[in-house]
Amino acid sequence: MTAPNRATLWGQVLVDELAAAGVAAVCLAPGSRSTPIAVAAARHPDLRIYSHLDERSAGFFALGRGRRTGEPTAVVSTSGTAAANFHPAVVEANRGRVPLLVLTADRPPELQDSGANQTVDQAGLYGDAVRWERTLPEPAPEPRRLRSLRVSVDRAVAATIGSNPGPVHLNVPLAKPLEPTDVPGDVPSDLADRAPLAVHGRDGPFTHTESGRPTLAPSRVDAVAAAVGEADGGLLVCGPADSATPSPDSLGTLADATGFPVLADPLSGHRFGPHVPNLPIRGGYDSYLAAATDWPEPEVVIRFGASPTSKRLRHYLRDADARQFLVDPAGGWREAEFTATDRLVADPTWLAAELGRRLEPGSPSRLAERFADAEARYWSLVEADVDGAYFEGALLADVAARTPDPATLFVSNSMPVRDLDRFGRPRAAEVTALGNRGASGIDGIVSSALGAGSGTDEPLVAVVGDLAYYHDMNGLLAIGRCDVDATIVLVDNDGGGIFHKLPIEDFDPPFTDLFRTPHGLDFAPTADLYDLEFVPVDGREAFVSAFEDSVASEGTQVIAVEFDAEASHRRREAVDARVREELR
Repeated sequence: MTAPNRATLWGQVLVDELAAAGVAAVCLAPGSRSTPIAVAAARHPDLRIYSHLDERSAGFFALGRGRRTGEPTAVVSTSGTAAANFHPAVVEANRGRVPLLVLTADRPPELQDSGANQTVDQAGLYGDAVRWERTLPEPAPEPRRLRSLRVSVDRAVAATIGSNPGPVHLNVPLAKPLEPTDVPGDVPSDLADRAPLAVHGRDGPFTHTESGRPTLAPSRVDAVAAAVGEADGGLLVCGPADSATPSPDSLGTLADATGFPVLADPLSGHRFGPHVPNLPIRGGYDSYLAAATDWPEPEVVIRFGASPTSKRLRHYLRDADARQFLVDPAGGWREAEFTATDRLVADPTWLAAELGRRLEPGSPSRLAERFADAEARYWSLVEADVDGAYFEGALLADVAARTPDPATLFVSNSMPVRDLDRFGRPRAAEVTALGNRGASGIDGIVSSALGAGSGTDEPLVAVVGDLAYYHDMNGLLAIGRCDVDATIVLVDNDGGGIFHKLPIEDFDPPFTDLFRTPHGLDFAPTADLYDLEFVPVDGREAFVSAFEDSVASEGTQVIAVEFDAEASHRRREAVDARVREELR
């Protein structure tokens, strides 16, 4: 490795170690100060480069790719406000436990607090939202400093993954010249000969981190197994997937041994998949739990993953007089009703399998039978209702039933994820359902979805609301620049439909102008702007036809379906009322 100046050398060593540590992709946003990193990344044969014009979109694209692959994607910016635009993605990566490596180029120390242009204090920029952060030393052709750089990169990559995956920030001060122009004497010509380890690194990461999985002492596992085995009915609750979610095989072992129903969030990784026919997967609970007033209460609950999407489920667990075990390998607390009784800091796959091996299978409890009956009757009621006026929930039911096998399905926050929760029937198809439920914002949804699609060869389906689409139209540029195809379902209800769920709906004004915020925008011109197909449809038959054509076609199609937000919400209420009446 040769370099014409120290900044170029620094960029080359940094990028070389990124690849050695296992980073496969880098998202680059344009800027001068990050030139040494960008040039080195572009020239590295083992890195896939995604070029973005907008840092916020770049951050969410990298986040989506990390969410789909489970491995960190690096995202690089220049100095100043460019780095601040990564902050929303960093917040989501933190709360959603998504591996993400943020590299922000910075001005050299002598320019800090000097009034120099595009210079802000970037050290600690993301606060406590990162797992680890460090401002790197200034570039210098010194063996010890180069070894330090490699170790810092390895530590950063290792910190993004493990039992508590998340974002890591490396701030990289760089002085001019930034381009690979020759500076005589800046880098000794014999540096590689004198310090081959520092310049060329090792075969693989310079420093390898081996992380173990947290386990419990056998006596503690025995105690949990005893509590579960003595219970006359219980539940396995799987929230949105992350490091706290067990594998389908281990979950199956536990479900078989306990006979407990599995209440699977649509983003849990368990609502859809080949395991569904063999496990008591339940998906309609967000509606039929309203009718559970005279059901037997669970005596024990084992909870995996993040907090469930369903508010009704969260409140049901809050009100249950049950022993509740929260399983979290990172030792976090993810239960905002504060009624859980036990926290188990253990690997969920390991623990589920260990508990399953200790328990003797028994007959289903009355509670399990009630859930099985309610589940079957619920989906029959929903299917019978599907021929009524088309509404947003029915659209999500169609998407869940017709997304290809296999495929990646990315759903927006606000109503799409809630409708998928209530109307997305469990299905024996390899559909990886994802969403940004860490901080649950509607920003960056398009970019996150396209980033997820870049991490797999499977078809990509994204369901976004109109406000989420508007928020992240810049992200559509990745379709052409990053070679990602998608079927994008645009749920256009002209504003914030979710606010119809809140009491503020009864106060108008200010409800319409300040909460529902109708925008009156026609999104069809995005087809010309971003070179995609825009397909407006009306009604169920037209949507199903357009959707099936799109997922079978190349290119990107935006299928736009207009709804009346209030009418859709009234239909949800009507379905809820019918379910409550029929299942009591």
